[in-house]
Amino acid sequence: MRIKRIKPIAVDLPMVKPIKMAFEEVRCSQNALVRLETDAGVVGWGDAASAPTMTGETLESMMAAVRYLAPRLEGMAADEIDAVMARAERYLYGNHAAKSTIEMALHDALGRTIGKPVYELLGGKRRSRIPLLRQLATGGAAGDIEEAKRRKAEGFVIFKVKVGVADPLADAHRTRQVCEVLGDGKMLICADANQGWSAEQAITYVRAVEDTALEFLEQPVAGKDLEGMVAVARASRIKIGCDEGLHSIEDLRRHHAAGAAHGGNLKIIKFGGMKPLYEAAVLCEELGMKVNLACKMAGCGITCAAVLQLAAAIPAVDWGMSLTVQYLADDILAKPLVFANGHAEVPTGPGLGIEVDEAKVRRYARAHWMQSG
Repeated sequence: MRIKRIKPIAVDLPMVKPIKMAFEEVRCSQNALVRLETDAGVVGWGDAASAPTMTGETLESMMAAVRYLAPRLEGMAADEIDAVMARAERYLYGNHAAKSTIEMALHDALGRTIGKPVYELLGGKRRSRIPLLRQLATGGAAGDIEEAKRRKAEGFVIFKVKVGVADPLADAHRTRQVCEVLGDGKMLICADANQGWSAEQAITYVRAVEDTALEFLEQPVAGKDLEGMVAVARASRIKIGCDEGLHSIEDLRRHHAAGAAHGGNLKIIKFGGMKPLYEAAVLCEELGMKVNLACKMAGCGITCAAVLQLAAAIPAVDWGMSLTVQYLADDILAKPLVFANGHAEVPTGPGLGIEVDEAKVRRYARAHWMQSG
């Protein structure tokens, strides 16, 4: 089985409502899809959401990277995923998100070919049902509280408050209000600053909320500021998680050795594929670090299915799983993923366990990329 064609497709997917984050307000999901076809006629799909502040890649750069790599990878054995990705690495430095679309599509195609879910290619299934983490990012306390109450009633048990958007004490007050609404001892509550603060501001925040039910704070300072992460981690009982500062196995070891983080947010686009993320999760288990498994805001159903395959296989999902398709007004899957009572079911079909609606792909594709592809 060989790779016949690798085709990148740029899509813009509508969102239910904007998501307010420290440095941006996400109004539309910009995704680079990959449609990979083998010489046996099997089609595998990959996807990566644009995240320039996290991976340094825009939608346009991901499209260009996949187009650059495609002729250099076409003709290779599709079932030798490590060899394909090693060749991609030799020809193009970095560009982890773009490469992850190809690696994801290869896993999907291989699983479809042999009739097995991707989790079987990653060590087997440990769990079938995973609790979903729900973002609270309306931009105000009243909206966050209303959202928290509604989602709690729906069965969600893990919540993330987006902070770093205001003065640390104001964000701390909003966090405290959310914790009071949710803090019955059964909920896991965290906050995410998305690099929005200095170390001093972050320390002000964690000290102001250390008597609440908040479990951890994600990426309080710039990803490159390891010393700042260490300072915040030492300042309070609140655990600290890394996200934008985490892009490799080496980054995990570095944060652990420095005492800079108690856990990490693992995303496929940061590690360059599903298998590297699986290996990172195994290392987290060995180091005693917690894992939050996540899509980038706002990955479509393809990425969410890939994350679910990983959630089934990795040793632990201590800090929950963030899927983002529920923030989209429409998706490109023929049948939606199964969500109920704040939990997600792992697809059990071959490959990623999904079917892509190619008519919807064409509907949301950017015309330029369709015409030139």
